[in-house]
Amino acid sequence: MLETSARLLRLLSLLQVRRDWSGADLAGRLGVDVRTVRRDVDKLRGLGYPVDSTPGTAGGYRLGAGAEMPPLLLDDDEAVAVAVGLRTAAGGTVSGIEESSVRALAKLLQVMPSRLRHRVDALADATVAMPGNGPVVQAEVLTAIAAACRAHERLRFDYRTHDGEESRRGAEPHRLVHSGTRWYLVAWDTARADWRNFRVDRITLRPPHGPRFVPREPPEQDVRRWASWEVAVGQYRYQARCTVHAPAEEVVTRTTPTSAVVEPIDGRSCTLRAGSNSLDGLALHLALLGYRFTVHEPPELVAHVAALADRLHGAVPPSRPAAGD
Repeated sequence: MLETSARLLRLLSLLQVRRDWSGADLAGRLGVDVRTVRRDVDKLRGLGYPVDSTPGTAGGYRLGAGAEMPPLLLDDDEAVAVAVGLRTAAGGTVSGIEESSVRALAKLLQVMPSRLRHRVDALADATVAMPGNGPVVQAEVLTAIAAACRAHERLRFDYRTHDGEESRRGAEPHRLVHSGTRWYLVAWDTARADWRNFRVDRITLRPPHGPRFVPREPPEQDVRRWASWEVAVGQYRYQARCTVHAPAEEVVTRTTPTSAVVEPIDGRSCTLRAGSNSLDGLALHLALLGYRFTVHEPPELVAHVAALADRLHGAVPPSRPAAGD
C-alpha cells in the first residue's frame, strides 16, 4: 500500500510538470506497465484529480482543469519559493493581484511545517522593499495575453505609443518578457508584417481573441535578448556600437537589459550597444559607465564624442609646476 501511494504521488508530480504524457512515457518513468498506469490514473480521478485522457496511438494523459483546485505537491524548496513569490506579488508590478496574493500566502503558511515558516518569516523580516515608480499592468491582461500565446490565438488591441499616439493593432502573440520593472509582449504585427515589442501597460485588449494561427519562427532563439535589443537599441534614432575595455561581467552590473546590450569579446573587453534619440544622452551614458571605451558607430556619435572630448580637455586648466621645481 505504501508503495502504491508513493507511486500515485510520483504520477501526480509528473502530470504537473509537463502538459502531455503518453502512457508509455509514464510507465517508463514509474517503472510499471501501461495497464498499471491506467489503474493509477483511475485512482487519481477517484481522489478528485481531473486527469484527461485521449485514446489511440497518439493519445495520452494530461492534468485537466477541475471544479476545485487539487492539493499541490511541493517539496521544501518549492514551497518556500512559492511563498516568497506571493510576498513579492503582493507589492509588485502586476495590479489587481495584491489581495489574492496575500490570501494565497496565508493559506500556504497555514499548512507549512514550522521549519519552513521560519525560513519564510526570516526572509520577510530581513527584507525591506523599496517603493517602485514603474508602470503596473492588470493581472487579467497578463493572463489573457499568456492564454493567447499558449493557444496561438490572434490578439486585437489599442496601443498607445510613448508620444501618446493611439492605434489599433492586430498581432500574433509569441512571448511575454519581464524586464524587472516592465512587461513586454513579443508578437508578429500582422499589419506591418514584422516582429514588434509592445509595452503591456500601453495595451488595451479588444476581445474576443482569434482566429488561431500557425506559430512563426521567432525573430531570435533567445527572445529575451531580442526584446532587450529592441528596447535598449532598436527603437532609437541613434544606435551606438562601441568597445568597452572591461570584462562583460563587470559592465553588465552597470547597465540594465533595457539600457544596453553587452556581449563579451574576450576576458578584458566587450561590445556594448545602446540607443538614444540624443547624441548627448548617448555620450553621457557611455562616459558614466566608468570604463575606457571606443566608439565605432554611428558616424554622428563618433564625431560628437570627439568634439565633446576636445571641449572637456579645454575646460581643464593647464597644470602648474609645484613651487621649488
